[in-house]
Amino acid sequence: MFKKIGLIAKRGDPKVKDSLKILVDFLHKRHLDIVIDDLSASLLPQMNLSVAVNAEALADRCDLIIVVGGDGTLLQAARLLAKHDVNILGINLGRLGFLTDICPTEMDKYLAEILDGAFLEEDRFLISAQVHRNNHCLSFCKALNDIVIHRSTISHMITFETTINEHFVNRQRADGLVVATPTGSTAYALSAGGPLLYPSLNALLLVTICPHTLSSRPLVVDGDSRIQITIDPEQMGEAQLDGDGLLCQRLLPGDRIVIEKQHTIRLIHPQKHDHYATLRAKLDWS
Repeated sequence: MFKKIGLIAKRGDPKVKDSLKILVDFLHKRHLDIVIDDLSASLLPQMNLSVAVNAEALADRCDLIIVVGGDGTLLQAARLLAKHDVNILGINLGRLGFLTDICPTEMDKYLAEILDGAFLEEDRFLISAQVHRNNHCLSFCKALNDIVIHRSTISHMITFETTINEHFVNRQRADGLVVATPTGSTAYALSAGGPLLYPSLNALLLVTICPHTLSSRPLVVDGDSRIQITIDPEQMGEAQLDGDGLLCQRLLPGDRIVIEKQHTIRLIHPQKHDHYATLRAKLDWS
């Protein structure tokens, strides 16, 4: 099924080097072409590997990308590779591992099955956020988990207005707002009190962070909705916008943020993959 394999590894983790070497040795034994991104290649300088200058070049040359790290590493890879039609498989060296579901001790077994054609495919969509200021598009970012708008100072809540498909929803004061994909429903949105969404749903989730009201509730809307958040022009202090936990833009009073569905990525799972089993294990359900 897969002939050219791309590798992306987490940086700065000593555990990655050993797992990456085992993975490369396994792939070499199956006589597969291996390409590694330039930053990951520094972990294995003694091995004779083809090196891609960046993740996008990797996607152009490979039909399967294996990400060695945790969910954060896979999130980063997904943002870089989203516009390419490529398959992504995760080896979990992190903690929770909702997206990277093969542990290093099971790598040989499940990789052999996947490379022989026994696997599950799952599409996940990303969302994008455009920040508009004074009728100009100031910045753009994308995320697989969530876009979060929140206060950047301790002393002030933020006031903002939400519209969906140009329909006014509400005006509220809070510490912020999480707009999450079904993938991101197990991340910050869950901690903020949001529901869990099945990954294949075409839906978006809005969860207010510490609202200054007792009537606020999470809201699930159609995945093709256009969500607009406007920071109150009289807002005191800065706010900020994060994509998948990374700072994308400092926000000023009057800024308008437009959030929409973006590209789709394709995750590869072992045939044994069971979303509910993952929830039981990761969330410590009995």
